[in-house]
Parts: sequence; structure tokens; C-alpha cells
Amino acid sequence: MQRRAVRRVVIVVFDGFQMFDLAGPADVFATANLLAREGGYRVEVAAVRAGAVPAQNGIVTLAETALGEVAGPIDTLLVVGGLSVPEHLGDRELIGGVARLAAGAHRVASVCNGSFVLAEAGLLCGRRATTHWLVAGEMADRYPDVEVDADPIYIQDGNVWTSAGVSSGVDLALALVAADHGHRLARNVARGLVVYLHRPGGQSQFSAPMRAAVPRAEPLREIQAFVDANPAEDLSVPALARRAGMSERHFSRVFTEQTGVPPGRYVERSRADAARRLLETTAHPLDRVARETGLGAPETLYRVFRRHWRVSPGDYRRRFRSKENSRS
Repeated sequence: MQRRAVRRVVIVVFDGFQMFDLAGPADVFATANLLAREGGYRVEVAAVRAGAVPAQNGIVTLAETALGEVAGPIDTLLVVGGLSVPEHLGDRELIGGVARLAAGAHRVASVCNGSFVLAEAGLLCGRRATTHWLVAGEMADRYPDVEVDADPIYIQDGNVWTSAGVSSGVDLALALVAADHGHRLARNVARGLVVYLHRPGGQSQFSAPMRAAVPRAEPLREIQAFVDANPAEDLSVPALARRAGMSERHFSRVFTEQTGVPPGRYVERSRADAARRLLETTAHPLDRVARETGLGAPETLYRVFRRHWRVSPGDYRRRFRSKENSRS
């Protein structure tokens, strides 16, 4: 039986790049090498010029190869991001080098605003892509031929993969490992690195707490914390208004003003997040998950989960629950 070949990964860096965009995916591939029965990855770092390349945190990385000297087949070409990306979009050696290597690569990927480099190289034209939510609007304005979606943590469109901000590079690399070796190895890599269990690309960049601002008023902060900690309680507007000591109308108005989210929508998002955690960490049947998260019935759980996490509860559990981390 023929053994699988080692996959070559070329990661492109530049002065001022985000170190985690390089280190996170590289460690995912290295851990996969330790756990895979066959095949694996060989990671190379390349830059416009070979040699020392300073990251934005001041740590210097050695780029072993100049972009113009990279030759031979590439399985994955990965471009990192960083605060300095706008300064490099006019660098024709960088953009041209990425375009040249992408033409012969099995797949192309970016982390965070590294997607701007792919777009500048013409690799995202007519494709759906994501990037860090802070610069998604700028990307859409600059590259109108790209369908920019700021919500998912990563997107695959054909052989091009783009991911959101910083830590989502780990999710992207785990997804690539899953595509190459299966979800079991991806889960084991995540466990080995003690990172969040492999998330689906359609999952939002924002968890329920991240989607809303922290209220200025202490009573509203207490309400927000109560909602997140007690999804199965009565979290209707009348009940929450009573707990806050406000009229329903006043409570709805000030909660929306101070969090940016109406109370009913915040409750649904928080319950969706609680359901996601239970699906990842327990073997509870869906009706119990629905009850314990205040969603009532499996049908409601399904609708809410599809709306917020873009996969069905059952599919999410099959793909992303670790048996070792589950409890009955």
C-alpha cells in the first residue's frame, strides 16, 4: 500500500507581520505530524528576501527562502496578516510572488487581513472571502469584485480559503488538517494544543458575549450576566425588566442603547451559545439540550442553531464533539 506524501506548506511573511498568524497554523501542522499515522506536513517560511523578518511584536523570524526562488509543487500557500499589510500592498515582488506561487499551488489560504494580499494578487476575484471584522468594510470598498463576508471564522471557496482575525488561523489550519486527514485527527490536534475544539467555518467570529457591548449601568450588567449564566430561566422582557427594577419599555430601550442588541435577540444568542457548548461537551439528547438552554423543543433548537451557527445541531455534534471531553 502506497504511503501518502508529505504535504508542502509555504507560509509567506513580511516585515511587521502578526506572529500568531504564523505560529498558530505552523503548530497545528507540527502537531498533526506527531499524531498522523502517515503523511504529514513540511512547513517552509518565505519572504520577498530570505533572512531575518521582524514581526509586529518585535520577534524576528528567519525566512529560509526568497519568494522568487520558491520552486516545485506546493500543497498549501498560506499568507499571514498583520498591521503592516497596507504598507505591502504596493510591493510588486510580494504580490507578484504570491500570484505566481498560487498558480501552481493545490490550495491557497490567508489569515486575518492577509486576504488583502490575495485580493491584490487577483486571487479572490468573484469569490466569497472573509477577513478580520474590523477591516471587512475597507476590503469590500477596495475590492468590489470580492464578496466579503465579515461573519464566518473561515470560508472555503474552491481551492481558496480565507480566515478571520488572528486566532481563527488555528481554526483554518485545523480545517485543512480535517480536509486532508479527517475530523478525528483535527480533534486530536486541537486537544493536544489545548485549543477550542475545531469549529465549523460558518460559525460567527463573535460569541454571544462578544456580539453585545457591556452595559454602563450596573443593573444591566447584572442582567447580562444573569442571562448568560441561566439560559433555562424565564428570560422574557417582563421577567428581566422586573429583575432590573424597570418598566418593560424603559428596560428594552436602555438595554438596546447600552448593548447595541435588543434584549430578546441577546437572549436568543446567549442560548444558542449555551447550546453549542452542550453539544460540544455532553452526550445529552437534543430535547435535553433544548430544555437546558431555554429553547424548549428540538425544533426550536434546530432553527436557532442554524440561524446562529449555520449547521444543524446534529451535524455540529458529529463533527466537533470530542468523546474524551463529553459527559453524560
